[in-house]
Amino acid sequence: MTELLRYGDHVDQVVDLREPAEEPVGVAVLVHGGYWRARFTRDLMDPLAEDLVGRGWAVANIEYRRVGPGAGWPEILADARAAVDLVVAEVREREWSRPVVAVGHSVGGQLALLTVDRGLDAVVALAPVTDLARARDEHLGEDAVLELLSASPQQEPTVCVAGSPLSHLPVGAPVLVVHGDADTRVPLDHSQEYARCARQAGDDVELVTLPGVDHLALIDPARAWWAEILGWMTGQAHSCSTRGISR
Repeated sequence: MTELLRYGDHVDQVVDLREPAEEPVGVAVLVHGGYWRARFTRDLMDPLAEDLVGRGWAVANIEYRRVGPGAGWPEILADARAAVDLVVAEVREREWSRPVVAVGHSVGGQLALLTVDRGLDAVVALAPVTDLARARDEHLGEDAVLELLSASPQQEPTVCVAGSPLSHLPVGAPVLVVHGDADTRVPLDHSQEYARCARQAGDDVELVTLPGVDHLALIDPARAWWAEILGWMTGQAHSCSTRGISR
């Protein structure tokens, strides 16, 4: 069963919360991609949500305002942070076991990495956007960064820093970055650079490179590498237990 939670008045300020039949082994916060464009919604993450619930995880699939009238930056980040705040509050109220792990794809990975400080225990970043200035200069996503900045071009330098996980290191939580070397939407070397800089900053970051894998394949739970991701997430649950973090 899916419960719709609201963290604001806008139609997109919602979270789909799914519970497993038993006590959750942890809580997965799903953050979809789509280069901040309104036509891409949280439905992209439904296959992952269904798989995770079947494996005993509670799942919060978050929606946020995307580029359009009245929304841009920093509204997108503010929504992601408010959604995570709501999920963490629900975890405490329902006394669910931790960890709370964000699983973000593409710009969802960007938002997940920028919301660690809201109470996340770990992040799985699937082909994340980590450097807005570089993404702009390389015209990624058909100039998606320019669309993001179009409402306030005079603030471009500030937004590029505020919206780049590469500029907010260390994050202080374990991070698994998964990226295919056939990805043309977000090239692999973006994640390689992020992992290198994060490790230098003292973060616990693991980078998994998948040969021949493209961008959208990363959100297909039927693929072989999903088991490796699940194994890492389960390891975070064990880590929280050994540290005495159960609620």
